[in-house]
Amino acid sequence: SKSRKLDTIIVLDDDPTGTQTVHGVPVLTDWTPKVLVKEFENKTPLFYILTNSRSLTEQESVKLTLEIGLQIKIAAQKTNTSYWVISRSDSTLRGHYPAEIEALQESLDLQDPIQFFIPAFFEGGRYTINDVHYVEQGDQMVPAAQTIYAKDHVFGYQASNLVDWILEKAADKVTKAQITSIDLSTLRSSSIEDLTARINTLTPNTICIVNAAAYEDLHVFSAAILRAEIRPIFRTAASFVASIAGLEPKPLLAKKDLIQVQQNGGLLIVGSYVDTTTRQLQYLLKSHPKLSQIELDIPEILQLEKTGTFTAAIAQQIDQTIRSGHSTVLYTSRNLVSADTDLKKQNIGKKVSKVVTDIISQIQVQPSFLLTKGGITSSDIATKGLGIKRAVVLGQVIKGVPVWKLGAETKFPNSIQIIFPGNVGQDTSLADIVNKLSV
Repeated sequence: SKSRKLDTIIVLDDDPTGTQTVHGVPVLTDWTPKVLVKEFENKTPLFYILTNSRSLTEQESVKLTLEIGLQIKIAAQKTNTSYWVISRSDSTLRGHYPAEIEALQESLDLQDPIQFFIPAFFEGGRYTINDVHYVEQGDQMVPAAQTIYAKDHVFGYQASNLVDWILEKAADKVTKAQITSIDLSTLRSSSIEDLTARINTLTPNTICIVNAAAYEDLHVFSAAILRAEIRPIFRTAASFVASIAGLEPKPLLAKKDLIQVQQNGGLLIVGSYVDTTTRQLQYLLKSHPKLSQIELDIPEILQLEKTGTFTAAIAQQIDQTIRSGHSTVLYTSRNLVSADTDLKKQNIGKKVSKVVTDIISQIQVQPSFLLTKGGITSSDIATKGLGIKRAVVLGQVIKGVPVWKLGAETKFPNSIQIIFPGNVGQDTSLADIVNKLSV
């Protein structure tokens, strides 16, 4: 039994792929007081707010987080709701940290909370053991800093040990003495009571790394934290959300759950440029030669002063193909166009994203399924291309790949969107989903 009153858990998701472990849970893209009050009054036990802050600069992200935190605080006071907030970010450690957590603490008025840092994400093969974060690659466990993700041009890092990683990211804001951890042997040998007592002894303003190599580790921690008397704030990947919310695993969704307009073709949009995505795209194109392929050449797009005619022509082409019953894959060229400042890099991303969302907003024919690959791509298509305000996570199509049912307010009311994270899956995963939906 829970010894504390906790009405709801709110997950601020910096990228829409964070719903990859949950089902039956709402996702909001609007955080006005009216919208939040409604969720609190409905006693929604868990909901996501999609911030998409990973696509913003740190300064923009802090501003947004401060605003959302304040709206949560106001709506909770109005409805007398007790809540926890989880800042959900990438399981390979890319995101605005510690800036977002600091902004949340400030806006929620959390005095001296204890921050729990839990990046384990089992569905994607991410484990934390002896404070070192690992990424499963083939049959090897590779320390995170030795993976391609650590070389990210905005969120790169050097350390795989999370104590060192936090010190690297927080620079002079945190001392080593403020960081502690709960190891696997403690989680696996302690009673819930002992673990709760241990959590209660944590000093205010401590950052506590939670090691985890299986859901059982998170479940033990969740049971203890729910009984503890401290004020927590969380920075986690997706597995912890399912654990703390007590969500039972749900079988993977079948074709009948996903196909809506039987006679039409489907639409896949691939934007993420990470290595995993590129390999999946290459495998898909090779194994499905009948797919209609449209490559968006990034250097060409960046040269265009006006994109209206360009996007209208592609939307028309997609409409014709979908109407004829054939599926289309629209993908950005794989050569990463770089720039010398973060702002310039971001502006390239924004221009490409605008072209993609303009194409989607001009499509007239509803595809039988819509799959979007890459977090920022998925978010922009959902919000700017399709006009989503509230979606419900139906479940997953394959491990780690969530499916949203979009609201009645969207371009294709109550349609389905498969949100495929850039860094999840094997080389065959994209093709596997297409096979599942085409048979």
